[in-house]
Amino acid sequence: MANELTIFYDGGCPLCVAEMRHLHERNGQNKIAFEDIYAADFEERFPHINQQKADSILHGQRADGQIILGLDVTYQAWTLVGKRHWVAVLRWPIIKNVADAVYLLFARYRNTISKLLTGKSRCEACAIDKH
Repeated sequence: MANELTIFYDGGCPLCVAEMRHLHERNGQNKIAFEDIYAADFEERFPHINQQKADSILHGQRADGQIILGLDVTYQAWTLVGKRHWVAVLRWPIIKNVADAVYLLFARYRNTISKLLTGKSRCEACAIDKH
């Protein structure tokens, strides 16, 4: 079965990896594939994904090839694992615009936010399938 969504995430960001772990644990039907944008062979395997842009905003690719960004990726991912209700409010009209702006701020300062929340701004060997 082909994945319905591929998420391109920052594997060195403790907060990003924490969310990917939560998704991975709920991904029993393997609807989502997870790809670290800083993997050694990333650019070879995904030449159509600009690593620098993917570092500034979460990228996802649907099975039909469509690229989605930011909270649209988050919404799609949590929907695929049956937890749409956790993030549905983020896509409601009016709230969507505010949530997207806040997400972009979070994405820009995620290493600082991570340092404040976890004590680590980056991790060397974060992995979504390890606890």
